[in-house]
Amino acid sequence: MRGYGSFFRMQRQPLSWKKLVATVVAAGLGSSFCVTATAQDLYFAQPFASRLHTNPAFAGLLDDYGVTFNYRNQFPTLVGSFQAGQLAADYRFPSQRSAVGFLLNYDRTGTIGYTRIEAGGVYAYHTRLTEGLSLSGGLNLSYGNQRISYGNLVFGDQLSDDGLILNQSSEAFDYQPVSYFTVGTGVLLYSEQFWLGVAGHHLNQPDLGFATQTTLPVRLNINAGYKYYFVKSTVKQEYREISLSPVVNYAKQGGSQRAEVGLYGTVTPLTLGIVYRGLPLPGANRPQQVLTTVAGLSFGAFRLGYSYDVSLSQFSADFGGAHELSLAVRNFDKLEAAWRRLKRRNYPAVPCPAF
Repeated sequence: MRGYGSFFRMQRQPLSWKKLVATVVAAGLGSSFCVTATAQDLYFAQPFASRLHTNPAFAGLLDDYGVTFNYRNQFPTLVGSFQAGQLAADYRFPSQRSAVGFLLNYDRTGTIGYTRIEAGGVYAYHTRLTEGLSLSGGLNLSYGNQRISYGNLVFGDQLSDDGLILNQSSEAFDYQPVSYFTVGTGVLLYSEQFWLGVAGHHLNQPDLGFATQTTLPVRLNINAGYKYYFVKSTVKQEYREISLSPVVNYAKQGGSQRAEVGLYGTVTPLTLGIVYRGLPLPGANRPQQVLTTVAGLSFGAFRLGYSYDVSLSQFSADFGGAHELSLAVRNFDKLEAAWRRLKRRNYPAVPCPAF
């Protein structure tokens, strides 16, 4: 940050400082949307491994209970890369009609030490519309806090003529930690072979305290997919699957949009996927184009996933793309499921490619 010393020395007003913060936050959190975005939510390249973040209606639709950890390191070649972590857990009640969950998000953006933490609860209700069609509705309530660490910054008035750091800066650091509540909801229509989900996050648009953007915009998520099974069988309580799943995802937050298409293939216990992010949208700026490769492995109750973003545009290619890792422990009571199947009480599992 020393190269910006003269800039900081000239920009002493609080408004200028807050504009600077908003710009840096946009570069990190909004880089998956467009370079002009501000104060965007964090992004995960494995939306079905971080499905409670995508849509709260996913709670309880895959297992009786599960715990998942996600970690993303974006632009790793930068000094002070953009890092995000997430811990999620959900539990489906024995009646299968409802589920609860917990979601904890943490992200740290760049050298300025901007951090945001959100923790909250999820509730979902499941109902069967027809023999083969089901519906889930979810609600998420979260508490968030964001702050800035100024310890990594060096301002012009701290430097001597020979470039040594001599004293504390007289800059007015008036951006105080901000706490807020946020509300989100979503619905998911699904069968054993397809799903369609719509979710809205930050419906109350909480105040973030930025001078250039005082509220966190509503985030709209739409995702859909279809799974074609070549093989689907259970022999001696061992599930085997060979399938292909085309998927589409769309997100809009504030003035920014993101659209992506992907294809996943599963040969138990391995899942491989490729996702193209950056489809041109009418009326939107030309987005950054990214190709994401995904690999997932299932072994017993454990699931391990890894993805890497390969940038197709020069802006982010110079910064090293992004690495993402997911680790899940999921439990499904096979004997109980067989008993429920005999009693015709089983709800179908949503067929999204979650490994």
